[in-house]
Parts: sequence; structure tokens; C-alpha cells
Amino acid sequence: MAAHNPAVRRTAARIASLTRWSQVADPKSATAPARKGFMARFEREVDPTGELSPAERARRAELAMRAHMSRLALASAKRRAVA
Repeated sequence: MAAHNPAVRRTAARIASLTRWSQVADPKSATAPARKGFMARFEREVDPTGELSPAERARRAELAMRAHMSRLALASAKRRAVA
């Protein structure tokens, strides 16, 4: 397989992903630890000293995560515009 070919790599990755998720009864619970760790990153970012209430920390972490995703979307759009 030509690993350097982007189309072939995408297809191989799609096959692997579909195979993985076809074997899981509850995808949400399978990804829960990763999602928890991902949000913990933003909680540490918005409240490094742990002074905020849990509700306020969660609110700010959600906003920080949304800002992060928006930055990724903007970078992706810019890359697609150049290509």
C-alpha cells in the first residue's frame, strides 16, 4: 500500500475506524475517559489554582474548549483555501 498517498491513507483509516466502532456496543462509554481527560485540560487552563467553584470551572472550560475548536476550524478553513 502506498502510505504516502493521502487518499489511500484516508481510506485505510476509515476502514480501521469503522471496524473498531462496529465492535463496540456503547461508543459514548468507550470514549468517556478520553473526553474526561480532554476537558480536564481546559479546566486546568481556566482555573490553574483551583479557586473557582466546580460549576464556574466547568462553564469556563466549556467555553475554552469551544474557542479551541473554533481556532482549529479557522486553521482548517485557511489551509483548504490555500490548497
